[in-house]
Amino acid sequence: MPIAKSEVLGRRHYTPLRYPGGKGKLAPYLRQLVIANELDGGDYVEPYAGGAAIALELLAQGHVARVHINDISRPVHSFWLSVLEHTEELCRLVRDTPRTVEAWDGQKKVMLRQAEHDPLTVGFATFFLNRTNRSGILNGGIIGGREQKGAWKMDARYNASELVRRIKAVAALKTNIVLTGLDALAFLQEGASRWPERTLIYLDPPYYVKGRDLYYQYYRHDDHQRIAGFVRSEVTRQRWIVSYDDAPEIRDLYSGCQQAAYSIAYSARSARQGAEIMFFSDNLDIVPLIGAGPTDRQSRRVGVSRAPK
Repeated sequence: MPIAKSEVLGRRHYTPLRYPGGKGKLAPYLRQLVIANELDGGDYVEPYAGGAAIALELLAQGHVARVHINDISRPVHSFWLSVLEHTEELCRLVRDTPRTVEAWDGQKKVMLRQAEHDPLTVGFATFFLNRTNRSGILNGGIIGGREQKGAWKMDARYNASELVRRIKAVAALKTNIVLTGLDALAFLQEGASRWPERTLIYLDPPYYVKGRDLYYQYYRHDDHQRIAGFVRSEVTRQRWIVSYDDAPEIRDLYSGCQQAAYSIAYSARSARQGAEIMFFSDNLDIVPLIGAGPTDRQSRRVGVSRAPK
């Protein structure tokens, strides 16, 4: 009997992780694209999985049959491996580890010496710091500071029972999840020839301008260039989407592609509006971006300017 996926994961929150950029807010828009392009029941691919919020929502709601989540970051990959393969042990750590500055220091040491620890230990450290650091940034500071005197304490984003529920719900869908830890370009080179034609690939590379501040693995210009070159010339059977912070250098790399500029609210470092841009493969029928996600608490709309092909 098939799983009633929308019931398994609930209606709102699908990923146990917080992630800079808030791309999960675009999930309704990608759902519209899946439907408009008759990709229901196909595969969905994320070479830069991060929090995998969109992948999990599409899978949970039954819009795709299988998701491929890939991330070269050992912390991120170790977390998802722990969710899928060490579910009960991870849940025990989530429940039982005290939310104290001393515990935070211990998890920080794990992150600084990852090679000395197994994937479960690294995966939990990733989770713990993600939930207790400002904006979920692994190399960021602790919520409330070391003195814990601010209005927000370090456990403000750490509801253990709810997070355990999410972990177990994701694990219940493990037969529909393919996890890898490859370099994104190697992942694309290996997969593009074997993924079915009815596949949507969503690439959300590290931000071009602020990547160094937000990610353990950030890109230089040549890295962005190689990804653009491969996607534009080699991914021909599947449909693809690429999203970025809106930078002139990125517009140049994807010049001539279908594109839409928009804004999205995120809280990495500070709460503000971010200028973003999305590029689409020529074989993808795009739909208006209005309603893809909130730009502010009042309008809950996305501002769009459509550029010509």
